Amino acid sequence: MSRYLRPRAPGAPIFFTVRLRDTTSDLLRREVAALREAVMVERLRRPFHIDAFVVLPDHLHCLWTLPPDDSDCAVRWQAIKAEFSRRVAARVPRSPGKRRRGQLGIWKRGYWQHPIRDARDYRAHLHYCWADPVQHGLCARAADWEFSSFHREVRQGWVEADWAGQVPEGMYGEQEGPGSLMAQAGSGPADTRALPASARPPSCGQAGPPGGGP
Repeated sequence: MSRYLRPRAPGAPIFFTVRLRDTTSDLLRREVAALREAVMVERLRRPFHIDAFVVLPDHLHCLWTLPPDDSDCAVRWQAIKAEFSRRVAARVPRSPGKRRRGQLGIWKRGYWQHPIRDARDYRAHLHYCWADPVQHGLCARAADWEFSSFHREVRQGWVEADWAGQVPEGMYGEQEGPGSLMAQAGSGPADTRALPASARPPSCGQAGPPGGGP
């Protein structure tokens, strides 16, 4: 049975889905170490806490808690995408046209953003991070997918290793739709006063995304 604890820092919890332009690519799985480094670099510049993170071959989901009075997600994602692209540029094939224009074309423009409204909403998005690899047929259980913060939660006793919850119904940014990949999607920071202390697990401190180390 899961239990949810309060993170070490206050702020607005936000769920994100970020996608590659090529939905058949497995670049994020192959280059998860570069992604981890890109996130860590940006966290040194502009701190934020990671409540959950899962990396799939062509997209990722995460829950962040930003510092108080800071809702600038767009500049953080822009920097993370740019840093990741720089680190993998030499290993990403490019068409002659993209080479001439100095483009990589790795990322789908923008991202899905959903401000968390309450404890139930938080749990749904946390469980989505855990269950999405199973939903995509990449593994049989959440515990079988290497690139997930689920393992951190298991190690800390916040959830059982045999957790087998289902993907909750709802919009999570994986399908095209009006505004679904725009940085401004959602209606601004959540009122975190509505989120009780028992609703949220601690963030993962200074760690980056899962994979490539503890």
